[in-house]
Amino acid sequence: MVSKSSPSRPKAGTSLPTTEGDEPPHYLAHRQRLRARFLTGGAEALADYELLELVLFAPIPRRDVKPLAKELIRKFGSFGEVIAAPPPRLREVEGVGDAVVAALKTVEAAALKLSRAKLLGRPALSSWEAVLDYCAAAMARAETEQFRIIFLDRKNAVIAEEVHQRGTVDHTPVYAREVVKRALELGASALILVHNHPSGDPTPSRADIAMTRDVVAAAKALHIDVHDHLVVGRGGHASFKALGLL
Repeated sequence: MVSKSSPSRPKAGTSLPTTEGDEPPHYLAHRQRLRARFLTGGAEALADYELLELVLFAPIPRRDVKPLAKELIRKFGSFGEVIAAPPPRLREVEGVGDAVVAALKTVEAAALKLSRAKLLGRPALSSWEAVLDYCAAAMARAETEQFRIIFLDRKNAVIAEEVHQRGTVDHTPVYAREVVKRALELGASALILVHNHPSGDPTPSRADIAMTRDVVAAAKALHIDVHDHLVVGRGGHASFKALGLL
């Protein structure tokens, strides 16, 4: 009696055989072409939705992702806005699950790490564009207020950057003594204060001005300089120093 044997499985990494008339899904060739364009011309060779498609290839390996990429761009407006969008809002889009959210947030985290790396150890005042770029990337699209501090040494090189407080959509409680205490713990000689306005308008409020004056006074008593206070929003940024408020 001859025993029946189960059909052998193809080795990992090999192509599955196709029967006559079978054709590979159309999106496979599209993916190859898109990757080739990216490798040849970089991100500038692609539209925002195409760059987003590249990100979606990994979490969605067996489906055409172009419709989802276009829908995400339509809803949020740009590649940057998509990767910065809060997970609950991303999940409002049909087809977005945990795997897609994780992929998008990984890209955002990588971008922030690269941007932050351009600050640490470098003179902040001579790398002002890097400071502004990082602050915008880290905070401009946040839905609640954050108060960050960039700590500088005696040569104005960045020694640390931290979120000091998180608040609501229009307020973050900041206490001057806590700001100065942290500066002393890190051995900082100067500070750059940064917070965001979720409304998008970076114009400093009266509360912002009063809080800044309190911090400047407390820091000055301990010979710590406050070089600037930046307010960032989707509409740009405002500098207390440039506005004559510092």
